[in-house]
Amino acid sequence: MSATLILGLQWGDEGKGKIVDVLSKDADLVCRFQGGHNAGHTLKVDNEKKVLHLIPSGILHPSTVCVIGNGVVLSLSSLLTEIENLEKSGINFKDRFFISQNCSLILESHIAIDVARDKQEGIGTTGRGIGPAYEDKVARRSIRLGDLFDEGTLPSKVDKLVSYHNTVLQEIYQANPVDINAVIEELLNQKDKLEPFTTDVADLLKREHTNGKNIIFEGAQGSMLDIDHGSYPFVTSSSTTSGGVVAGSGFGAQHISKTIGIIKAYCTRVGSGPFPTELFDAAGDHMATVGNEFGSTTGRQRRCGWLDLKALDQIIFTNSVTELCITKLDVLTGLDTIDVCVDYDADKKPIYKSFPGWKEDIESATEFAELPKAAQDYLSYIEQYLGIPIKIISVGPERDSTFTK
Repeated sequence: MSATLILGLQWGDEGKGKIVDVLSKDADLVCRFQGGHNAGHTLKVDNEKKVLHLIPSGILHPSTVCVIGNGVVLSLSSLLTEIENLEKSGINFKDRFFISQNCSLILESHIAIDVARDKQEGIGTTGRGIGPAYEDKVARRSIRLGDLFDEGTLPSKVDKLVSYHNTVLQEIYQANPVDINAVIEELLNQKDKLEPFTTDVADLLKREHTNGKNIIFEGAQGSMLDIDHGSYPFVTSSSTTSGGVVAGSGFGAQHISKTIGIIKAYCTRVGSGPFPTELFDAAGDHMATVGNEFGSTTGRQRRCGWLDLKALDQIIFTNSVTELCITKLDVLTGLDTIDVCVDYDADKKPIYKSFPGWKEDIESATEFAELPKAAQDYLSYIEQYLGIPIKIISVGPERDSTFTK
């Protein structure tokens, strides 16, 4: 019986999906507990690429049950499209995929507000309605998944909410209103497809834990995008740190036996916001090109920079991380020198420690001893600085390009 929490410790895009996929072969259940379809996990299995936005990465293992917790905000059209595409590739959802009835829904009007607002404020959102949907959740006016199955009250609830949204769109952002009847019609058309998957997820998790099942909790985005502990206001709208798993699933913190923090061997960020170690030179171009640093959801190019150990030290404490996984180590191959930020000066500028690079191809490595000495030294220093062991190392995009240390 175990429960493992897997979190990204940077600004997202650390490769969580691949690691969840690798570990899910031994898991009975995988639960996604926050975020929306602004997240994207790219998995490469047998040379075939699959991109998941809402469905947990464990769905690729036939015996693993996958669950979406109440902390996720749902775009039903995106979810249904994702299910349909995966079913076409032979993946079965019957009796192994469940969604919390308490998930708040993303409506067309949320998307309209998100797009109109970002034009003025420039936060750099994905424009998918995530933030406005979380705002309504906190304001206690959300339409939740369970509301779909009460056709007597659903139309009036939607009318009230979208009317409010239309007032915001027209009077604050001078944008076009959303057709309320069209929103209601779409929800009614979607409910029958979703009813078989809808359940009380907190109760399901309690039963599975009590029955000794192996459970994995899968975070979205990264800890430095946390609404409270991230680089505010350039953050996402949910709790991406370890506290989010309790609120977003109903699974108590004391039942988590292991927390794996995932970091890239370097650092990336999408959109606006501070990035002290960002590079604008050949090394940054190398990371972007070799690492294929383009968002799996948005296609936007990611900003690239050196690993920031000073920032990671605090976020590891916040998350109670027990072990580390480092991904994309192979991307650093070919660089003459590799820097890591170990502190900041009085002007908040990074202070770096430099390491020699390596030229050897490491994608075929299957154990730590097979890595070049320069790569071993780099990883050993990260462990020493952070005081947390690196237990998993990824050296390529394929499922089997991962080994334990």
